[in-house]
Amino acid sequence: MHAPAPPPPVLTADGAYAARLTHAGGSWYPERWTLDSPEPYAVPLPGHQPEEPGTEVLPMADGRVLVHRRAAGRHLFALLYPTGPGTGEVALGGVECAGAELTLLPPAPRGGRAYALAAGDRSTAVWLVAGGSFGPEHLAEVPGRCSGGVWLDRTNRMLALDRELDGVTKTVAVDLERGGEVTPLLQIAAGSDDRLLLADADSGLLLIRSDAPGEPRLGWGVLGSTHPVRFPECLRLPGHRATPFAVQPGQVLTPEACAVALRLDAAAPAAGSRPALCAWRPADRRVHPLTAPEGWLAGVGHWTPEGVLRLPCATPAVPCGVARIEVPDPGAPGPAGAGRAEPNSLAVDGDPRPTDGPGGRGGAPRTTRPVPLQQAPLGGRTTGR
Repeated sequence: MHAPAPPPPVLTADGAYAARLTHAGGSWYPERWTLDSPEPYAVPLPGHQPEEPGTEVLPMADGRVLVHRRAAGRHLFALLYPTGPGTGEVALGGVECAGAELTLLPPAPRGGRAYALAAGDRSTAVWLVAGGSFGPEHLAEVPGRCSGGVWLDRTNRMLALDRELDGVTKTVAVDLERGGEVTPLLQIAAGSDDRLLLADADSGLLLIRSDAPGEPRLGWGVLGSTHPVRFPECLRLPGHRATPFAVQPGQVLTPEACAVALRLDAAAPAAGSRPALCAWRPADRRVHPLTAPEGWLAGVGHWTPEGVLRLPCATPAVPCGVARIEVPDPGAPGPAGAGRAEPNSLAVDGDPRPTDGPGGRGGAPRTTRPVPLQQAPLGGRTTGR
């Protein structure tokens, strides 16, 4: 019997480290990857006993690895680090959340802290589980059942969550420095399910999945803009599901120039097939297919500000490697402001005007306009979009 495939690694926000749970010799153990060195390398971090297959791991900015274990109804957290031939461990304490599902949030921009989400039937708790003063700290309680988790700024303050209320999912912004104050973020149509997949703090670019156009579609917008969310036709790929997994940073005030890496999964994959890889920019009208490197850990990667896509890979010959792909720039972005986002409007297939009513929904959307994020406490975010 073959050993189960390890889950994909998780990258720090700056792409310097990765961590994953791996399997060898009949046991599961965490592994840290150092990706920003001239020769990437992996360090095994086995503990005193094998990990359970469901153990979560998260890389920290200082090279340590956070582990989330479940034991006797409690959620326990610890930091692992290499100590010569062995593994050091710092226990951080635990959380009890009966009836709630607790999972780690994506790595925070300031990687010295780590956060978790405990989703219950009626409310969802946000916990600081590493980097606090006295073990895990309860930060916020958000009404409704929340999932996802996308950071909207670089200070670990504004967190976007996909919240389900009354059978409809909308993305909200949660201010972790104001007791979990909730601000509506995505409300494209009254009855649509609107989820935030990725965000870039430099440009304000948002990658969204919504069924407001009549079926689930991939779209884009800009934080705090007064222009409609766009659903480009080139991202509508019959027989495939496109999932963005990395956005090029550093494109301040030019969201149309940001390169986005997409994973393409076939709706009916053939035996032995692998997800495809492509790149796209909002300024462009087509998707650029890329050749996925051998051993690419599908759906994992990091853009540099210069537009180089770095993809972690693992093969029998090179168990820890990074492939670098330079994606051509299609040219200068389109007219300033073209296709930028307003949270409660919609534009489909390149039409820059808000629609009178999303296909399949019937009638014009009637929603309260969410507060644009430039008016929310984003800590000095540039306005004037």
